[in-house]
Amino acid sequence: MTGHYDEILYHYTDFQALDGILRHTQLRVNNVLNMNDAAEMRHFMGGLCSAVVKRLHAEGKTEQAIQVQKLFDEELKKEFSYSAYAACFSLYRDDAAQWERYGNRGRGVCIAFRGEFLQKMAEGDLALRTVFYQDDMTEHVLVDIFYRLVQNSTELSPENPDIKRAMNDAWTCSVAFKHPSFSSEKEVRLVIFPFEREGFDVKPYYHITAERIKKYYPLNIASMCKRVGISLEELIAEIIIGPESTQATWILQDYLRDNGLYGLAKRVSLSNCPLRRSPK
Repeated sequence: MTGHYDEILYHYTDFQALDGILRHTQLRVNNVLNMNDAAEMRHFMGGLCSAVVKRLHAEGKTEQAIQVQKLFDEELKKEFSYSAYAACFSLYRDDAAQWERYGNRGRGVCIAFRGEFLQKMAEGDLALRTVFYQDDMTEHVLVDIFYRLVQNSTELSPENPDIKRAMNDAWTCSVAFKHPSFSSEKEVRLVIFPFEREGFDVKPYYHITAERIKKYYPLNIASMCKRVGISLEELIAEIIIGPESTQATWILQDYLRDNGLYGLAKRVSLSNCPLRRSPK
């Protein structure tokens, strides 16, 4: 779901990511399947399948319902072939849940991006999408699409161009889906879909830790700002230090000035969120 983003979009993260964005001018988009809500894409695809199958069963079309179920079962085995990558934002400023989940448990930082500029940057391979929160897929437009495909296809083959196109649309839609229990997040995602385009020309990188390897795509914020005619300081409205952070404000301001971000140094504040974790 796309829209007009005139509001500020808040990105809760840690100080390493802040340094990557401000000093190296790189915004990482990470594999959605590796995020905290990894099951959401699968949940969307499963819910879509169930809605189509239920409709077919209700009309006594048992054999077609079985074929649809098999088609989606096979499709879900390919999920990493349809991996999308995203950077996540919230419409909420200084929010306790966001700090806890995404801001290094309140010890990180919140970077406020101007949505109107992010939207201008989201061209070509990039898309800015508002997350939608839905559990029952019965009324989703893709249910009708798959239902019509079942009626008009002699064989439900994943190689059928119409079915392949519908599956691509479904996977793309799933990236902006979450269960209603997450609706309080008011999330917006900057998404890239490598699987949608042949000859995708953004080079992937890998982040190596002691425990795992993660794949990501670095977006060049400097070139994106240049393309839409703004500076990095115009893109970022403010920086908020987390409620549990030990970061000194004046050191962060020195860091910003030493990196040429004099205006942004004046827009640093401490969180007012009363987030306090229980003592161990």
